[in-house]
Amino acid sequence: MSYCKVLPAVARVKPAHLFGVRLRSTAAASTQHKEPKSEDAPISIDFDNTQEAYKSKDTMELLRSLLVFKLCTIDFLVDKNKELMDLSKKVLGQRLFEKLMKMTFYGQFVAGEDQNAIKPLIEKNQAFGVGSVLDYSVEEDLTQEEAEKKEMDSCVSEAEKESHGMDHREKKYKAHRQFGDRRGGVISARTYFYADEAKCDHHMETFINCIKASAGSSVDGFSAIKMTALGRPQFLLQFSEVLVKWRRFFNLLASHQGKDGMAILEQKLELEQLQDSLIKLGVGAKSDIENWFTGEKLGSSGTIDLLDWNSLINDTTKISNLLVVPNMESGHLEPLLSKFTDEEEKQMKRMLQRMDVLAKHAVENGVRLMVDAEQTYFQPAISRLTLEMQRIFNREKPNIFNTYQCYLREAYDNVSVDVELSRREGWYFGAKLVRGAYMYQERSRAAEIGYEDPINPDYEATNRMYHKCLEYILEEINHNRMANVMVASHNEDTVKFTLEKMNETSLSPTENKVYFGQLLGMCDQISFPLGQAGFPVYKYVPYGPVNEVIPYLSRRAQENRGFMKGSQRERSLLWKELKRRLFSGQLLYKPVY
Repeated sequence: MSYCKVLPAVARVKPAHLFGVRLRSTAAASTQHKEPKSEDAPISIDFDNTQEAYKSKDTMELLRSLLVFKLCTIDFLVDKNKELMDLSKKVLGQRLFEKLMKMTFYGQFVAGEDQNAIKPLIEKNQAFGVGSVLDYSVEEDLTQEEAEKKEMDSCVSEAEKESHGMDHREKKYKAHRQFGDRRGGVISARTYFYADEAKCDHHMETFINCIKASAGSSVDGFSAIKMTALGRPQFLLQFSEVLVKWRRFFNLLASHQGKDGMAILEQKLELEQLQDSLIKLGVGAKSDIENWFTGEKLGSSGTIDLLDWNSLINDTTKISNLLVVPNMESGHLEPLLSKFTDEEEKQMKRMLQRMDVLAKHAVENGVRLMVDAEQTYFQPAISRLTLEMQRIFNREKPNIFNTYQCYLREAYDNVSVDVELSRREGWYFGAKLVRGAYMYQERSRAAEIGYEDPINPDYEATNRMYHKCLEYILEEINHNRMANVMVASHNEDTVKFTLEKMNETSLSPTENKVYFGQLLGMCDQISFPLGQAGFPVYKYVPYGPVNEVIPYLSRRAQENRGFMKGSQRERSLLWKELKRRLFSGQLLYKPVY
């Protein structure tokens, strides 16, 4: 099967206005959709002012925070937290156990048991300038063996089972039993395991309820979803491998033209040379190749860049038609797998349908949808599918946000490519920047299975990457008010860096282009001063019954152990505020709102 025979069935070519557009210096980028810059004075926020930072907390809440954060530094308690919670439940009984949890960990990190119970906390936070991202945090409490079985069953296709390892799949994009429990080494992200299609429908309904609750609790709210909750992850693995192989093929062709050392968006392949290269690779006759690149003026500028190249991979009929990859030895396109069953085809389509349903509910309810990032062997597909939703639903405002993990070496390339696509096609770019949740697992998997470590070499390199990506998006906002970013970080230096860049470009918080996000129960000294200064800031607000959020609480304890051992700042600020209240006669302070 040659490239030329397959691509007409796969490709859906984009309109002519996509191509031949220059980068950030274009007139369109600097004038279209540009709103007047704010003339407000530069904003300076004092993160050491504990009176402002803890204005929303009574003294008992401060004492609870100090107790919980102190307990999180005791290794034995954190390492054995689940066993100790189970023991406490048996000794105290369900009622007393729940009361104890609500006075400590549950009360610190979870808003309440259901949508009605969380309303008082949401309203209080909103009164002090802090919005909410609702997250129903019930998690399956599976054993490692159960998790591994579910993963292998859901990530291995029928064709793979029959091929006995002779299918030429890349190791990175195949399931491996020793890493089947994707919770391993992950403390700051929830993990979903596929059971069946009915379970995915249940997850979708849960997300819809969160969207509706967000709409009812705040204006311009956010809701977060995970793609692995919405379908069988086999499709994400396979589509990710296809996308990565196509990009590598583009890089190979760029090297043929001596452009392999250039920035990714500067690699513009001369069309005639590209056609010659494809002929030499045995792809097909010149006339066939010309037809490949000329549908609706694709390549009319005389060059092809990565975005033009990516536009050739689109679904028209069967989703499995997408899952073809270039064989660089034979010069032919080959199916990633020898066959797809009808049920696998239906499962792939159902995942996309569920995403579409959620996006439509979000738009109808005035809630912005954030798609969480996941492991690198799923992420290319997750990002591409999110991008397709953005192209549809971000035409008038930023309804869909993609998440970029800045501990990845390729984070800046991913951000810059997606920003450029949004600029060319004229839709609103929405990004959430995080450092990342899967570092230890990703490194261990890469080393043991044998592929390149995708993670930046150290924490400082990740910080530099985060700031580089953030600065690029802020520069895009400055040139073209159609970009938007959520700075999801507990790092005070990153928040100060953002404020500094906003001041430099006279970007006012009231424009709602830059948002800040932290977890409930953590870093109030950052969230509330920002909110009271008029910045759009949000807390991730988990909720759910006490017994069913224990896995979430377990992860919060582990995350806070490292956080609290690394920095005493939050605890010292809490003590400072307690002393201030004691000596000023405000120990019985109650927030008024």
